[in-house]
Parts: sequence; C-alpha cells; structure tokens
Amino acid sequence: MRVNEKYSSLPAEEKGIHIINIRAIEDIGYVQHESILLNSLCRDPDANCKRGLYFRDGKRKVDYILVYHYKKSSVSKTLTRRIHHNDSSARSIKQDHQLPGKGGHLDVGESEPHMDYHEDDKRFRREEYEGNLMEAGLELERDEDTKIHGVGFVKIHAPWNVLCREAEFLKLKMPTKKVYQINQAHGLLKKINSVIQKITEPIQPKVAELKPQTVKRLSYPFSREKQHLFDLSDKESFFDSKTRSTIVYEILKRTTCTKAKYSMGITSLLANGVYSAAYPLHDGDYEGENVELNDRKLLCEEWASYGVFYKYQPIDLVRKYFGEKIGLYFAWLGVYTQMLIPASIVGVIVFLYGCATVDENIPSMEMCDERNNITMCPLCDKTCSYWKMSSACATARASHLFDNPATVFFSVFMALWAATFMEHWKRKQMRLNYRWDLTGFEEEEEAVKAHPRAEYEAKVLEKSLRKEYIHKKTDKEKLTWKDRFPAYFTNFVGIIFMVGLTFAIVFGVIIYRISTAAALALSSTPSGRSSVRVTVTATAVIINLVVIIILDEVYGCIARWLTQIEVPKTDKSFEERLIFKAFLLKFVNAYTPIFYVAFFKGRFVGRPGDYVYIFHSFRMEECAPGGCLMELCIQLSIIMLGKQLIQNNLFEIGIPKMKKLIRYIKLKQQRSLDHEEHMKKKQRYEVDYNLEPFAGLTPEYMEMIIQFGFVTLFVASFPLAPLFALLNNIIEIRLDAKKFVTELRRPVAVRAKDIGIWYNILRGVGKLAVIINAFVISFTSDFIPRLVYLYMYSENGTMHGFVNHTLSSFNVSDFQGGTAPNDPMELGYEVQICRYKDYREPPWSENKYEISKDFWAVLAARLAFVIVFQNLVMFMSDFVDWIIPDIPKDISQQIHKEKVLMVEVFMKEEQGKLQMLETWKDKDMKKGENCNNHSPKLSRSHSGSMSSCHSYHIDV
Repeated sequence: MRVNEKYSSLPAEEKGIHIINIRAIEDIGYVQHESILLNSLCRDPDANCKRGLYFRDGKRKVDYILVYHYKKSSVSKTLTRRIHHNDSSARSIKQDHQLPGKGGHLDVGESEPHMDYHEDDKRFRREEYEGNLMEAGLELERDEDTKIHGVGFVKIHAPWNVLCREAEFLKLKMPTKKVYQINQAHGLLKKINSVIQKITEPIQPKVAELKPQTVKRLSYPFSREKQHLFDLSDKESFFDSKTRSTIVYEILKRTTCTKAKYSMGITSLLANGVYSAAYPLHDGDYEGENVELNDRKLLCEEWASYGVFYKYQPIDLVRKYFGEKIGLYFAWLGVYTQMLIPASIVGVIVFLYGCATVDENIPSMEMCDERNNITMCPLCDKTCSYWKMSSACATARASHLFDNPATVFFSVFMALWAATFMEHWKRKQMRLNYRWDLTGFEEEEEAVKAHPRAEYEAKVLEKSLRKEYIHKKTDKEKLTWKDRFPAYFTNFVGIIFMVGLTFAIVFGVIIYRISTAAALALSSTPSGRSSVRVTVTATAVIINLVVIIILDEVYGCIARWLTQIEVPKTDKSFEERLIFKAFLLKFVNAYTPIFYVAFFKGRFVGRPGDYVYIFHSFRMEECAPGGCLMELCIQLSIIMLGKQLIQNNLFEIGIPKMKKLIRYIKLKQQRSLDHEEHMKKKQRYEVDYNLEPFAGLTPEYMEMIIQFGFVTLFVASFPLAPLFALLNNIIEIRLDAKKFVTELRRPVAVRAKDIGIWYNILRGVGKLAVIINAFVISFTSDFIPRLVYLYMYSENGTMHGFVNHTLSSFNVSDFQGGTAPNDPMELGYEVQICRYKDYREPPWSENKYEISKDFWAVLAARLAFVIVFQNLVMFMSDFVDWIIPDIPKDISQQIHKEKVLMVEVFMKEEQGKLQMLETWKDKDMKKGENCNNHSPKLSRSHSGSMSSCHSYHIDV
C-alpha cells in the first residue's frame, strides 16, 4: 500500500492522534530502522551530537533542517518526558500503541484533545514528504523535545552514496588526485610580487586560504564510475558542509508531496505553512571561551569585525562557507571599494583646487564687489524688494568650489574610471572562476536553474485541470502570453502609476518650496527674509530624503508583488524581472529630485514683467545668482549621505536588532510558562531558527548600484561623492559580513560564475553617466558661458565683465499690475533699471526683452560641447575596454594547461585499460593453449582442471 493511500484510509475520528505517537510513525513504514526517524530516546541528548550538529549517534552530520509548528498538548508533554526518563518504558509505549486503522487504536477522546483538520492535514503532508525524502536516500531524525515551545525539527543527513549520486547529477567539479604546478612569475616581476606581498602582509587576514599557492589540484565533474580519479582518502571532508547542504536542497526541491490538490515541493510546503522554515546549519558558535575553532568563528574574527576594516577580505573562505554567489558579491564589493580610493583622492584634489583658487576667480570677485552697485530684480511679487548682487557673495564663492575647470577634468576621469572598474572586475571575476573551478560552468548553470518554480507548476496544473474539466483533454500545458496578459497589463499600469506618483511628489515639493519662499518673504525681520533660500532648500531636501526612504521600501514590496503575479517559470527569470522592476522604480525615486534641480529648475521662469505662474499664484523657482550647481551639490550630498546613514546603516543595524529583541521577549515569555523547557540547553538548529532568514542579495546589490549612480551620474557637481562612498563602503563591508555571519541563518550555497544582470546595469549606469555629466557641465554650470565670453566677447582676454555680460536689464515701469514691490525704496534710492540673469535684449532696444543672439551662441556652444564630450569620452571608454583583455594572460594559460593535463590523465587511463585487457587476453590465450594440449584420454582430475580452464576463460 502506498503512503498516501494509508493517509486517505484514516477515519475522521482518528485524525486527532498526535504526531508524538512513535508507534504510529513506525507502523506507517517511514522508519527503515530505529535510527532513521526517531524521537530522542537517550538520557544525555548532547553527549554525542555536539550541540545539534550531528544525529543522536554522534556520527551522522546534520546537513539540513526542516522546521514545523505543532500543537503541543499536556498529554504529549507528559509522554515526551516519560520517553526521555526511561528508555525501556519508551519502547514499551511504542509497542502498546497501534497504528490507527490497523488493529486496536488509541481512544482519542480520553487521552488527547482533538486536533483541528488543518493541523491534521499538515501532519499528513509532512509524513508523506518525509517518506518520499527517505525513498530518495536521505536519513531523517525528528526532535520535538526542544526549548522552543510548539516547534519541531527534522534533521536531514545525506549518506555517502546519495552525495555521490547527486554530485554526478549536478556535475559538481571536485578535486582529483592529479596535482600540477602553477606558473610563477620570473625575474623582475617575481621580485616586485615578493615586495608587494611583504608590504601587504599586515593587511592580509590570517586564514589558511590566503597563503600563496604554488600547486593546484586538477578538478573534474564528479563521476561514480571514475571515483579512482578523485582523492577519497578522507570521505568525511571530501564534500564540505556547503556542498552537502546544496545537494540536500536540490533533493528537497525535486521531491514532491502529492497528497494536496497539486504537487508540492519544499517551496510550496513552506508557503502553505506545512513547514515554517528550512535551512542548513552554521558550523558552530562564533563567540565564547571554550568554542572550537570553525570557519564561522574564523570569519567572525578575520572578516566580520570592525577592528579589521583595513584588511583584505578572506574571499576564498567566504566562498567556502557561503557559496560562490555570495562570495562573488563580496568580491565585487571589495573591488568597487578599492577602486573608489583613487577616485576619492582625485575628487579631494579637485575640491582643494576649487578652495585654493576661489580668491582668484574673477566672476565671484565681481559679484562680491560692492562698488559695482548692481541692483537685481525682486525674487517674488509684491513682498520682495530689489536687492544688491553683492549680498549673494557667499553663494558665489561656494559655487566656485564645485564649478571650476577642474570639474570638467574630473568628469572625464570618472567616465574612464567607470570603464576601468568594469574591466578590472571582469579580470578579477575570471581569476575567481579559475580558482573556484567555475570555468565552463554555463551548461550546469542552465541545467540547475531551468527547474520550474512551484508557483509556475501550480498555475500550469490549475490550467490543465480547467481544460480537462471542459474539454476532457490531458495534454501537457504551459503558460502563454494570453494567460499572462492580465499580469503584464497590471505591471505596465502599476509601474506607470508608481513613476507618476514619484513625479507628483516631486511636484508637491516644488509647490512647497515656492509657497514657503513666498510665505517667508512676508517676514517682518530682515534676518528672516535673508535666510529664505537656505531655509527652503534645506527643508525641501529633507522632505525629499524622507519620501525617498519611505518609497524605497514601498517600491521594493510592489516590485516583488508585480513579479509574483507574472508567474515566471524559473528562479533565474523571477530574479531578473524583480531586479529590473525594483531598479527602475528605485532609480526614478532616488534621482527625480536631483534631475529637477539639475535640468529643470530656473529654465521655465520667464522674465520680469512676464513670469510663468503655477496655479496663477506662484512664480516658478529661480536659481541662485551663482547658478543651480551649488543647490544641486547640496541636494546630492544630503540625499546620498542621508540614504547611506539612515537607510543603509541604521536600518541594517537597527531593524535586525529590534527583531532580535522582539524574538527574545517572546521566547522569554514562553520560557516563563514552561520552566522545564527553559532549563534545557539550546541545540544548534534551535539557535539558528531564532536568526533572521536570508532574503537574497538583491537589496545589497541595489544599495550599491544606487550609490554607484550617485558617484558617477552627477559627479561634476559633487567631486567628494567618491570619498563619502568609500567611507560608507568600508563600514558596509564589515556590516554586511557581521549580518551574514551572526544575524542571518546560513543561506543555501548557490553556484554562479558572475554577478548576473547587475553587470549590465552597471554598464548602463556608466554609459548614462557620460551623457548626464555632459549636460550638467554644459547646461547647469557656467563653464560654457565663460568659455564663450572669454573667446568671443572679452575685450582683454580675461573674465573681467563676465557677470555684467550674463545679466539683462529691465525697466521697472514695465512690471505687470500688482506685481511691483510694495516697498521700492528699501535700498534707500529709487530704482529705474534692475538686472536679471538671462540673455535678452535691453528695454531700449527695438525688440526689447526678446532673446538675444548671445543666447543662441551660448546654446550652440553648449550643444556642441555635449556632442564632443560624449563621443570623446565614449571613445576613450571603449578604448580602455578594448585595450584591457577580459581574461588575464596567466589565467588563460592555466586554463589551457588544465585541459591538456585532463586529456593526459584520460589518455593514461585508457592506455592502462588497454594494457590490462591485453594482459588478460595473453593469459587467456596461454591458458587455452595449455588446455588444448591435454589428451582426450585424461584422468578425471585432469578433466576437472580442464573444466576449470574453461570456466576461467568464460569469466575473463
């Protein structure tokens, strides 16, 4: 009888039997022998199992944990205590209780309270699934007598034969016995490498993996038929804990529970609450006096500590413990952080150049010179009066710090830096692929990731059942674009709505700035009126920052929901679609306020006497006298630093600590209810269960990609961005490391040879950065107007007279009715002509207030600069891309050497087989000749020997 048939034969009144009933579990047929699926029966549970890292026998290692919730009644607690109290009495209990529906059964009403149907259904699904796992060769052990109330654990162990079978199926590359010499540098290069090693020795982590390797084992996809090729001297360590958990996870995904309406794998079982968690175990504790040294403790000391922030990361150990995908993330983050060092140095030099030349900048000196007596037009209607340009002296001087010729050089430098960073990472990635035996991984990667997701299979089955009911057809179905059209339409509308919401919020902040500026202008105190621009800018940027942080979290959830309703077929497809949506929404959210200040603010203001109004009441914003670049710098710096400080660091530290505190309080309340459970020692799987589940690398990558955008997209306005990014990343690496080692459950190791779609996003951001910086330099800064003035309009070849050249004149008698200042005599004299920043004809011209030819000259120069800058920098970036090979020469030589050695190994093996066959044939022929030389009239003993010759011949 099949297992699920046994489940279906259970009467309704017998569904209340608790899962602790050992006799029932054994009689179902899941227990192949007593140690496979057995509740704890030993007196000292921690004597042999090393705090939950091994089964009760102390020999079989726990490779994976399944966690489930159950309703623990008082009777079951008493039964459990009796089982632990006396081994023999436990065995007698097991013999007395019969399986329900087969012979005598337990009276449910008298012994235990009746469980509800849902709990019963979950129990049956668990029993079937665990039975299927054992049929797949895994060994299980249950533990419900834990410190956590109402939580049971199923420990899973993969025996040697299962590991070999799955390693061959997954094509895992394992080290062979063949060892070969790695090509070493010679001559001057060898001396340079030795000097570099001595210099960098203090900043190298103290782990064995970082010792320079002179030899390497040849790796080959594991095969049971070719086990003699592999080094199996120590079978316990041949498959490390990372590989073992990966193998078990693949079996868990492949194994299904068919009792439900549709086939349920581990992901569906987790989603439906049949199991509450599934995870591999950490290697042990990472802190304490008597803790044995393990990889987790070593990582905590040499990697996940703020005290080692100046050291390199032990990437090989990270990969060994967490797998290639997480190892590649931290390797990429380390390369990115290292590359930020030269960018930060150049950025600081550019900033210091601006500080050093601020007193020599002629335009800012002219703006600060009170003798020029330049009277500017009012900044708002009625309440604002005329003002002196010299009052904006501080803003003009500050603008020069970021708006100087060096920023153009820095923009070109950062574009080449981005290209160099991408090429450097590709080369580093190839070195890691060679070192981690990931060369030629594409085929295995596609084979593993092509497994359909549980949600996709459920949707396909639902469609099949619907068609079968209508048309009585049973053909294999798949989801078409028609099935997904409602989801695609929802995605399109949802994304458009979210982008529109972001634009609406930015527009709302613009209204806030305009209305607040108008309100503060009514202030009776001169100090209040003088600080209007600073107050409005600061408060608006803070509002933008808060909105960005809130919408980031909202958009992340919405992007996941939109991806889920699409029902992608594979995990890879799901991840790529999720990343695209999340990046699109978060990119728009983070950069829309900055794009507004850089390219739109002050562009649609109008002119005195003909201003542009919003809602017929509020005048559009104008840039400060020194231009909008200074405000762009303020906006960029506050949003970047605020996101890094609040979202990336405080959230990553504070939220996990808060969740940990909440879990601790809940557990403390449960312990007070059950003193006996409180006195138990926690097993490893119980400790890990209280950690946060691993949520994937998408948030970590997203955080860094957005930061990469801040560093490259608007670097012309904020040269210190690489420095702040560097300081953040030094903390971020150790913060992420500490989170992975101490606060998260151990993730399942995933093989990967690159960072996936993130590389394409990085390249796209790098290309976009060239275009945006070209427009920032050309349209936001005064770099182009200065060049045009210097070479076309300057009388003496200097910048003297530039400020006056950029200002147009306005006759105050041309103000519209009701817009002139209420107090025109605030400066102490009557104003007839005021100035404003624009290229327009003067009031005494025939075409007064029309756009002048100077405007078109400057515009042509700006567009020409954009075209030249963009194409020149793109060409230089592509040249850097072309001149630096993707694969280092020594790595390509080593890969070729490995292929040659592998061919030699197989050739020797084939030659050995041929020699052995020839030897056997020779022996067989000699034996046959000896047998044929015998006379027919031989004795029986001789004929017996002859028959033995014949039998030997047949065996051969």
